[in-house]
Amino acid sequence: QVQLVESGGGSVQAGGSLRLSCAASGITGNYVMAWFRQAPGKERELVAAISRSTIGTYYADSVKGRFTISRDNAKNTGYLQMNNVKPEDTAVYHCAARITYSRDYADYPYRGQGTQVTVSS
Repeated sequence: QVQLVESGGGSVQAGGSLRLSCAASGITGNYVMAWFRQAPGKERELVAAISRSTIGTYYADSVKGRFTISRDNAKNTGYLQMNNVKPEDTAVYHCAARITYSRDYADYPYRGQGTQVTVSS
């Protein structure tokens, strides 16, 4: 049984930092790990994604230069380092895994339950 469990969310002031983690179990091998977010009243969007080799990464324009995605394959864990956060980063963040890259959340068969990030101004 595949499980993805996020942690590290919480409340932070604008300009601060958070580090989200995604611990994967029941899945090994070559998979893409991605972070999506959904804010109230908005569509879910792809924030960042990383290949197993870590060579390939994707960032949404809105987070480039502020967020960094990484993974530790030995620990089967992915991370999203969020720096200089803004109120518009407030959302529920989900990690997801898939064999190949996709920008569509519905294409990911493995997804976590989500962690809330709230940024106050």
